[in-house]
Amino acid sequence: MTSIAIIGAGPQLGLAIARTFGSQGFDVALVSRNPENLDALVGTLSAEGITAAAFPADVLDRDALTQALKDAAAEFGGIDVLEYSPVAGLTTTMVTPTEAEPAHVQHEMEFQLYGAIAATRAVLPAMREAGTGTLLYTTGAGSIDPVPQVGNVNAAAAALRNWVLNLHKELDGTGVQAAHVGIDVSIGTPAVPGFPTAQPEEISPVYWELHTTRRDEAELVFSL
Repeated sequence: MTSIAIIGAGPQLGLAIARTFGSQGFDVALVSRNPENLDALVGTLSAEGITAAAFPADVLDRDALTQALKDAAAEFGGIDVLEYSPVAGLTTTMVTPTEAEPAHVQHEMEFQLYGAIAATRAVLPAMREAGTGTLLYTTGAGSIDPVPQVGNVNAAAAALRNWVLNLHKELDGTGVQAAHVGIDVSIGTPAVPGFPTAQPEEISPVYWELHTTRRDEAELVFSL
């Protein structure tokens, strides 16, 4: 049996990733803050014949996040793939570098980098013991080519990207893959007039590729 835990699961990219892996026989653990939203996603996936379960947790609550992943592992007999993309839950004010105060960046670091570290620590030991597993982390492409209007978000995303690339190097040869996915499009609907837009179903296959045929790659940037 194989399973994927999707942290920051929502009705767009998270659902598409769940469908991509679920269609390949994976059980799906959905993790996010809102139990009602998770229940709706579970209902959608179940109706499509995909085994899914909800594990509510806020990534800012490290203990709750760790417990949710432990519960998911117990439910499905382990976690083979972790996907971390809580970008939909951003709550801080978007500020430019000159407007930013330490608190603006600190919140994003808690949300993006520190949450990812906590989630990884919950699943990586079992993966290393098994000699197999996949860790995937999603940010906007501003982690690579930053945009001043969201300077605080980009700073934390860049920190996460740096950490993932380092993690990939450290895990080389262990059988565990770690990779960063940078999304250089709006997802679903245009966020900015004229900015490229892709549907979630166009993006989700790259996660399957990183898990299966592109395991030597530390980073993949999705763009049009």
